[in-house]
Amino acid sequence: MARTIGNPFQWALEGVGGLGTGLGHAVRGLHGTEAAPPAIRTIDMQDVREALRRGVDDALAFRSDVLLAVAMYPVIGLFLAGFAFHAPLMPLVFPVISGFALVGPLAAVGLYEMSRRRAAGERVGWGAAFGVLARPSLSALIVLGAALLALFLAWIGTAAVIYNVTLGPEPPASLAAFAADVTGTPAGWAMILTGWATGFLFAGLVLAVAVISFPLLVDREVGVVTAAVTSVRFALANPRPVAAWGAIVVVGLVLGSLPLFLGLIVALPVLGHATWHLYRAGIAPQ
Repeated sequence: MARTIGNPFQWALEGVGGLGTGLGHAVRGLHGTEAAPPAIRTIDMQDVREALRRGVDDALAFRSDVLLAVAMYPVIGLFLAGFAFHAPLMPLVFPVISGFALVGPLAAVGLYEMSRRRAAGERVGWGAAFGVLARPSLSALIVLGAALLALFLAWIGTAAVIYNVTLGPEPPASLAAFAADVTGTPAGWAMILTGWATGFLFAGLVLAVAVISFPLLVDREVGVVTAAVTSVRFALANPRPVAAWGAIVVVGLVLGSLPLFLGLIVALPVLGHATWHLYRAGIAPQ
């Protein structure tokens, strides 16, 4: 069939049509195609232990593949910590390090895809982590990931405000002087206690919203609201196991930050794969 160059009016119509199609795919990705919300299961501490065991098994099965998938995160952690060690930002070193737990579910999204493929009997290499880019719920994953990043930034901003009203607003003269002020003055202890309490609220919110929402979006074509609400429902139905899981994640990521964030190369794969298996235990199959 002969083709013609067309005219600007025709190009505009085709462009609008293509934009409409793209927006339609994005909207479907945000809302999902499943009509009924996922069914929640009740789990216990044995399920948490089993999820960890299977997470270790997945991490060992993938070995070098999973190392390549997560090697960037220690580098990111070192960059952020190094940036925060400049005098004006020194009070934010601990909030930056501890705040990694807020974006951990997003950082592990490629690991969920690897575990999903292994459970389905598919071939898995390090490139499988990028297979998440082809999942139907990609747009919902992006939106939920952006929400976690916004919470991370909100936490850093809140930590800065807490420092300003306790030990600030002047930056510390040195790391030694800052440590002495934090542990040796009433204002320093006020900053510690207020920071811990506030950080607990941020962590609790992220745990409830994200404990299984990211694996759910990787696995099934649901919307971002459905995924977040399902995760909250799961947390409310299983408060003790979910609280224990949150503690395990925090301890794992803190230990993984030592030394120099290199431990994340081990901690993040185990926690990421284990989160997938916790999701599989807590959500009934389709």
